[in-house]
Amino acid sequence: MWIEDEIGRKLFRHGNEAWGAAAKVAEGCLRFTPDEEDEWVADESRSCYNCRFRRWTAQAFACLAP
Repeated sequence: MWIEDEIGRKLFRHGNEAWGAAAKVAEGCLRFTPDEEDEWVADESRSCYNCRFRRWTAQAFACLAP
């Protein structure tokens, strides 16, 4: 599900429209924290796309969870 970029960030390998995959990853993530609701982009509340620790990139997002 993840690749590492040149500076060590975890990048979601499935892009920014893999709704099911992003929800599945978030289900098992112990660090998932929902972002403010007005920042949500996915219909599922528990999705990496709606996580406070995601930072959008040109292709998908990086996970910055501690």
